[in-house]
Amino acid sequence: MTSINEIIKREVNPFDLVNLRSGNFWTENPDTKSVVESIHQEAISEIEELLDLVALDHRSRTVLLIGDAGSGKSYLLGRLKLKFNPRAFFAYISPWPDNDYIWRHILRYTVDSLVQIPERQEESQLILWLKSLSAFTKLSLKKRIFNASIWQLLLSDRQKFIKHLKDTYKQASIYHPDIFFGILYDLTDPELYTLACEWLRGDSLSEESMELLKVKYCIDTEDTAKNILANFGKISTETQPIVLCFDQVETQSNWTANPQPIFNINTTIHNDNLKNFLIIISIVKDAWKHGVSRILQSDKARIERLVALKPINLSQAESLWAYRLQPLHQQASSKPDSLIFPLKKELLADNFPGGKTLPRNTLILGRNEYQKYKVSLLKRPEEIVIPITTITNNSETKIVISPPKLLVERTLAEFELLWQKEYKKTQEKITKISLLSSPDLIQMLQESLAALEIQEIKLKLLSGKYASFSLSYQNPHKRERVGIVWTEDSNMTSFFNIMNACQKVVQQNLCHTLYLIRIGGVGTPKLAGNQIYQQIFTHTNHHHIKPSLSSVHYLATHQSLVNSALAQELIIAGKTISLQELQSLIREAKILDKCILLQDLGIVDKQPIEKVRDLRKVKDFLLNLVKTQGYMGVPTLISQAISQFSDVQESETHHLIDLLCQEKKVKIINPKAKLQDQLICLIAL
Repeated sequence: MTSINEIIKREVNPFDLVNLRSGNFWTENPDTKSVVESIHQEAISEIEELLDLVALDHRSRTVLLIGDAGSGKSYLLGRLKLKFNPRAFFAYISPWPDNDYIWRHILRYTVDSLVQIPERQEESQLILWLKSLSAFTKLSLKKRIFNASIWQLLLSDRQKFIKHLKDTYKQASIYHPDIFFGILYDLTDPELYTLACEWLRGDSLSEESMELLKVKYCIDTEDTAKNILANFGKISTETQPIVLCFDQVETQSNWTANPQPIFNINTTIHNDNLKNFLIIISIVKDAWKHGVSRILQSDKARIERLVALKPINLSQAESLWAYRLQPLHQQASSKPDSLIFPLKKELLADNFPGGKTLPRNTLILGRNEYQKYKVSLLKRPEEIVIPITTITNNSETKIVISPPKLLVERTLAEFELLWQKEYKKTQEKITKISLLSSPDLIQMLQESLAALEIQEIKLKLLSGKYASFSLSYQNPHKRERVGIVWTEDSNMTSFFNIMNACQKVVQQNLCHTLYLIRIGGVGTPKLAGNQIYQQIFTHTNHHHIKPSLSSVHYLATHQSLVNSALAQELIIAGKTISLQELQSLIREAKILDKCILLQDLGIVDKQPIEKVRDLRKVKDFLLNLVKTQGYMGVPTLISQAISQFSDVQESETHHLIDLLCQEKKVKIINPKAKLQDQLICLIAL
């Protein structure tokens, strides 16, 4: 029989702060068990009302969703997707890297979302959308006689498929109908589905891939991207709406001085009569207040509804605590009398005397108070897992807790845990480098360089169409300018144009050293692009680097945390972390030193290649988790490590814990107890 106190001793704090971040709802679905339905229900109802109107008359509408930092805006977007996905198709649009690349960014992220499979469905949103078009749902004579759908009848003939869609939507003014409908046909072919999705999202495909799709161009301009996105709406007028969720828009570069771009996009959607979209623009209240005066009145008029997230009441806050604590209570042999044990209702009234608070503040308070109770359960205060000092007064020894030292140590430990969790998510999401656009990759690199205090970083080294594929910076070791061009375009015509632009940079001496970052091929010697490439990067002081996928994972993970910091959503050790504080943590933890691309660029020192399996990151995880949790059960520590690192064996975690004990960093409080009852804590310094 296990008491609730024994469970609290051994388990991870259920309010663990590394779980408070939210982002792309296709990779970070909200935990349905932790949803308090009454929270923000008014906002959900208002948005549902507009969604119903779009579904009724197919006229696009816009919602501006504002709220304080910590009010749950990103989390609410996830709830909306979870609740209304059966009635609409949802797309998550992250911040874009360049205002000259907005439409292509929106199209890319829309298609990336449409290829996701909703809950309780077996097919992607894209295929469900395609099958629900009126062109395939109308009854025909053959269907009535043979009980076969138009969809099935048309799949056998590409030209009939295209002609049927052109006839059905001839009044809709479809942009390049033969090409667009041909791509939709290719979506129905399992062998061409991936290629068709890549074309729709704006990838620069190879000539061979374009030939398979029977297309002569890729989507490489803002106007083309806008028109392809418009096509989705134009032929969707008898199917479900598409909800475009723009999150963290205040994190865009130069937002304070120029918040206009996102509202230009919104106005264009309305003015150009793009059908069947519900646009949700999520923004922090303070950012909206500072930027609203710089937005044109005509653009403000295109916002149908302003939905403000209100603080929650103490009853809702108590329910949040109860949901977090419920899994622990269920393990106890005897259920506690209170649903929020070991917390007390009075804590909410004392800390929030106005009777209102924000979800984030509620969870932070819950974590801190839970941790206090957990520490109080230890019988011997000298085993409290925080640095202590001993004061002798009249031969009497007193234990004094030192919070400042604890805060520094816990902040770094918690940050490293957060990094590892985010890095794992990034690994699962980004399975190949080509999933990211060149402007995205350059922005990620620029943000990492800034975190490492590289000076004079300037975007757009190249001129013209491919400017956003490049940057330059001051060499940290010499007074020389370094240029970088990053392209993964498979199309050799695009590669030729980029090489031409690189040649101009070299001829104009705009940088001393030029790096080409590219994992893809550079064409055959007979191609003009390859010939220019050889001139620039063979036996010169310019270099070609082939990036590893793991390097991109480092850059993408860092960018995710940067966006959270800019949106005031990054909480570590109970504190909102600014961008400058994040950059300081990155340097202190030496996180980016492990990025091979940054090593190849000479930004950080090269690290020796491990000839044996490197378990240091697992060992660091174990130590950091003990630091942040105070103390915990050994079996829980082991299970957490195995959950984080799927390739780690239980025996290896036992060995690493033994090493930490030998190094006098941790100790087992009750070593003679059975393994399932053992507790582990940090040795006070």
